[in-house]
Amino acid sequence: MLVGALGSAVSTDLGISSAWAGDLSERLTFGPLEPLASLMQEAAPESLLPQLATMLKEGTDLRTMVAAAALANARAFGGQDYTGYHAFMALAPAYQIAQMLPAERQPLPVFKVLYRNSSRIQQQGLEHRDAMHPASFAATSQRGAEGEQLRQAVRAVDWEGAERQFAALATGPADQAFDHLQYAVQDEVDVHRVVLSWRAWVMLGLAGDEYAHTLLRQSVRYCLDTEQQLRDKHRPTSEVRQVLPRLLDEFKLLAKAPGDRAADDAWVEELARTIFSGSHEQAASAAAAALAEGMNPTAVAEAICMAANSLVLHDPGRRPEYSSPGKPPGCVHGDSVGVHASDAANAWRNIAAISNPRNKVASLIVAAYHTAGQLALVTEAPYPYSNLLEQVEGRTADALLQEADEAIRSNDQARACAVVHRYGELDLPAQPVFDLFAKYAVSEDGALHAEKYYRTVMEEYAAARPALRWRQLVALARVTASEYGFPAPGYQQACELLRLS
Repeated sequence: MLVGALGSAVSTDLGISSAWAGDLSERLTFGPLEPLASLMQEAAPESLLPQLATMLKEGTDLRTMVAAAALANARAFGGQDYTGYHAFMALAPAYQIAQMLPAERQPLPVFKVLYRNSSRIQQQGLEHRDAMHPASFAATSQRGAEGEQLRQAVRAVDWEGAERQFAALATGPADQAFDHLQYAVQDEVDVHRVVLSWRAWVMLGLAGDEYAHTLLRQSVRYCLDTEQQLRDKHRPTSEVRQVLPRLLDEFKLLAKAPGDRAADDAWVEELARTIFSGSHEQAASAAAAALAEGMNPTAVAEAICMAANSLVLHDPGRRPEYSSPGKPPGCVHGDSVGVHASDAANAWRNIAAISNPRNKVASLIVAAYHTAGQLALVTEAPYPYSNLLEQVEGRTADALLQEADEAIRSNDQARACAVVHRYGELDLPAQPVFDLFAKYAVSEDGALHAEKYYRTVMEEYAAARPALRWRQLVALARVTASEYGFPAPGYQQACELLRLS
């Protein structure tokens, strides 16, 4: 009766429609991590960091803190709060950035995101109220079709059925549950849908496979929530639901193993241009054709990520009518077309790399579909920084790094791009540039995306061929210059607690 009065969308937002009989008095608990997870959920952010600093001195490591925060986040938000799941998606990248820093500074990126996580939990009044409760199990009715069954339950907005099915799947190997989950993830082109799925998988490496159900379950609930909103708001579903099965069938991709044909630089650049400039369906067809021809999936993935990188370099910047205090006109950090496309392509590439043969090709087709079709949102020519190359004075690594730092602190995106472009032309070592950008990925808020996009660029730089990878750092220079000047809440307190400048 209450759900009927409120409507399903409002009920879902309140956490009513996603619970069922028997769950209301139960709570998910996390074994030895439960005390720390409860602290992460219940402590106000200003009091949390001092307690964590003390725990750090007493021997609790950052990995344990990140794992506990991830579980607290999953329990509190259940994959259904925008800022909440952004905090979750930033946890593993923050920990990965920490490993690059001097020992005394390693807690900074982690504390920054833990503060954000705690703040959002408190804002939403979730200190003692959970979105995610224990789920009962359901036996699958058709072995070998578990992914299709899960996807069908999601499409039907069957919250209880989908939850029960996934609970059963999660009793098996985590990698198999992850593969089954991808059927639902591939159903819509949504950056948060795919990145949440990938970051949850990464978190298993920190928290352990025993928490696979809780961490991956967020994605099931995110997909259900999306489907619920599409139904309630009478919005159409993505055409990728028709395009993907058609292309898999047309190119007979499920009847053959993925190929291993090597691609040269020109081939990768050409496919990247096709994806960047084509429609959604044209790009998906190009990726499917390349896979059918036996091209190595890693080369197809690299082209998709190059196309996403081009969206950063062609981004005109935020329009004034869409600006906000943390996202001024002309900025490209946060939820810009290029940053979103790059984070999504990175997630699709990583998922394809670890998935079964079916998901390997399906993920790349959806990735190409997702990345393409955005020419109306970008400029014809790349961001105009090439005319500034002659003004770059430095010729040594130290001089150029100083120029880049000055450009970042001036929010001069074009000059930052030009300096880093010149640095690459001189074939100077990349690590000092990453170190410079890491400083700001830690100190600045980045409109919830600083840690994720930094990690995206690090991974794409490492995965790309030498001739094409430097443009990733040029894009990161632009985004870093854009995000400077908006310090992350909690960062100053963390510096003071750790006695760092």
